[in-house]
Amino acid sequence: MAKIKICGLTRPEDIEYANEFRPDYIGFVFHPQSRRYVTYEKAQKLKAALKPDIQAAGVFVDEKPETVSRLCRNGIIDIIQLHGNEDREYVTKLKTLTDKPVIKALRLGDFGSSDNELQNCRFYGADYLLLDSTAGSGKAFDWEHCQHCKNNFAKIFIAGGINASNAQRAIRVFSPYALDISSGVETGEFKDREKIREIISLIRGI
Repeated sequence: MAKIKICGLTRPEDIEYANEFRPDYIGFVFHPQSRRYVTYEKAQKLKAALKPDIQAAGVFVDEKPETVSRLCRNGIIDIIQLHGNEDREYVTKLKTLTDKPVIKALRLGDFGSSDNELQNCRFYGADYLLLDSTAGSGKAFDWEHCQHCKNNFAKIFIAGGINASNAQRAIRVFSPYALDISSGVETGEFKDREKIREIISLIRGI
């Protein structure tokens, strides 16, 4: 069964929805340019209310490794998600500072899916890979065309335009390790309890 990550939680209500429907992961976005941005202090309060069996990912864009590791030590995040230009050297340094697992995101809109960077994605040194169309676009990429990525990296999150209408197809076509969902469970730019309930029910019903 594909695991489920609901990303971009910003409010106490969002944590309540997560506690009720139990995705495997939730995500806090620490990139100030994102509309889903939360401060470290706010994330700490939200994490304190989160059920302990739900892992919290911290989403970063070219953040200093020392800052990321500090959030890990403070118990705010359980898994690190990198969405910038972080390379293998960055990931290696990060792993000297913390033992938390690392997700490296690749935006398929930035290069062709046959590019060596995709073919050799395991060389980022991360524990997981996340494939997205372009950051925050809300659009799905071609799941069939990118299946070759799984030959190089077993644990892949897929993101971009995933909602209740296409989540089951995404799982059938790509067989990802996890689905990363954000705008697909929002109404008016806020997380929607009913949409979260529906998509988790659909995914776990496969």
